[in-house]
Amino acid sequence: MPAKPGVYFFKDEKGRILYVGKARDLKNRLRSYFQKSAALDERKAAMVRSVRDFEYTVTENELEAFVLEANLIKQFRPRYNILLRDDKSYPYLKLTVNETWPRLEVVRRVQKDGARYFGPYVPAGAMWEILSFIRNNFNIRTCKYSLEKRMRPCIQHQIKRCIAPCGGHVDHDEYMQMIDEVRLLLEGRNSGLLNVLEKKMRRLSAEMKYEEAALLRDRIRAIRQISERQKAVAPQLGDVDVIGIFREAGRAVFKILFIRNGFMIGSRHFIIVDAAGETDGALLGNFIGRFYEKEIIPAPEVLCPFRPEDAGLLASWLSGRRDSAVKIAVPKRGIRKKLVAMAEENALLLSRSDRGPEGTAPTERLTEFLGLEKVPEDIGAFDISNIAGKEPVGAFVYWADGMFRKDKYRHIRMDAVQGPDDYAMMKEMVRRTFKKSGVGSEESGMRRKEENTSHLAPHPSRLTPLPVPDLIVIDGGKGQLGAARKALEELGIDTAVIAVAKDPDRAFLADREEPLSLEDGGAPSLLLRRIRDEVHRFAVRYHKKLRAKRTFESPLEKIPGVARKRRFALLKHFGSIEAIRSAPVEEIAGLKGFHRKIAEKIHESLAKSEKETA
Repeated sequence: MPAKPGVYFFKDEKGRILYVGKARDLKNRLRSYFQKSAALDERKAAMVRSVRDFEYTVTENELEAFVLEANLIKQFRPRYNILLRDDKSYPYLKLTVNETWPRLEVVRRVQKDGARYFGPYVPAGAMWEILSFIRNNFNIRTCKYSLEKRMRPCIQHQIKRCIAPCGGHVDHDEYMQMIDEVRLLLEGRNSGLLNVLEKKMRRLSAEMKYEEAALLRDRIRAIRQISERQKAVAPQLGDVDVIGIFREAGRAVFKILFIRNGFMIGSRHFIIVDAAGETDGALLGNFIGRFYEKEIIPAPEVLCPFRPEDAGLLASWLSGRRDSAVKIAVPKRGIRKKLVAMAEENALLLSRSDRGPEGTAPTERLTEFLGLEKVPEDIGAFDISNIAGKEPVGAFVYWADGMFRKDKYRHIRMDAVQGPDDYAMMKEMVRRTFKKSGVGSEESGMRRKEENTSHLAPHPSRLTPLPVPDLIVIDGGKGQLGAARKALEELGIDTAVIAVAKDPDRAFLADREEPLSLEDGGAPSLLLRRIRDEVHRFAVRYHKKLRAKRTFESPLEKIPGVARKRRFALLKHFGSIEAIRSAPVEEIAGLKGFHRKIAEKIHESLAKSEKETA
């Protein structure tokens, strides 16, 4: 091994990546894992026992190694790396000052395009409130059209929500003055904005432009009202991100506060369940690296309760993402110290809340409630949606660490099952979801989690590896439960399976005659009902989408050999589907590009579709 900086990969006997790490000295770092005197915690010791091979990539310096490690962890999501199981993106308000006629829009991806970004807003409620306020009080454009050429103003101008720069009659300096006012408002500099507007109002009043002055008066009043609702945390601080952490029993809860211009505009928390064996500094460093690798702009100052591992490296990386200097600080006194303490207190309260009144996590209480052998780290759920067997679809949702992971949602069309057979459809859905996961093979003799995405229709999110959950929930009763269990048995998958039915809400278990009531309002019952309702929602949404598509689908589209060009030729000649259906075969065959065989197929298919509709 070279004694140089770089990234290393640990692999198991199947070649799957178990862990990705970076090192200043690859030789020393890898040696430390395999020495007999190595003091490895239980988690890392289990990883080392599974290692059968490793690879490495040498980099120019440690910063390059850090960036490469972050990208590879994001790509492969190795089992033994600390991961933020977060499928959410963060909304920003984007003021396109890089355009001739700027506009304001909501985006979830920050780009280096010269625009101004304000946020992140988490949760997004405050963002929508201020966006609505701006659109009601500042008549800037909302469209994305290029305004190089003059065009007719749209309805937004007619209802006095836009001054219509597209019409070519708006003074550019006047428009940019309004954009500056919007910028001041978004920056939280409300006092400066109010001073500007009050001077302008007095000037208009002196010029006897009373209607325009009245509009400014109303805008000033509205800005004062929204300012009163915003809570200033520390106006002297400007922009800071504040991180708090609470650790207990192998778990870690992080709370991050977003403070912009002294106002708290949002917060986010994360729960890491596999934090045992990690030092505080390493855990905090890993969290910062994983969190800011998303499309998010770090504040100029990141406040922490203690110094993270590789703090200088992290600061250099964050500075590159921000395009300006970022400082990682551990405050010792003053308002900064109080903000960190507030974040830590919130992390503590979140940990207690997550564990519930009995002092146990919801999944632990669910384990006891259902009598499971192990605590489920993740839960998957299946449902079928159809009307009398028409447009049947199956859906799968995935839950882990207190949230739904939409990158692992799946849905498929039940083309292989004919007629209204819910049991067969459930069996087919489970089989197709896990048929390529390679679980339960004789070679491994144990349940494994592998990628299984190629055969399923993807959710709008990018597909990610699909594991076999520790607990599977079936929306239905005993029949659906039996069908799902049979599919899993044929695949060699050994995992817990239950069914959850409605009216009344109850859970069916394979080894229990009577169902468990879910009407008690307890945390396990609420969790199961929430997951059942989510997979039902996802299945029904896809089913409705297919039904709507079928409603507007032309019968010609279902005929093999009748592509777009032939369909247009038929409709152009005959004018309607009914005219084509009643036309003789010879007339259809006589059209350019047609022959008797395809004409007979068209005639037969349209006659069949008419009978099905009837």
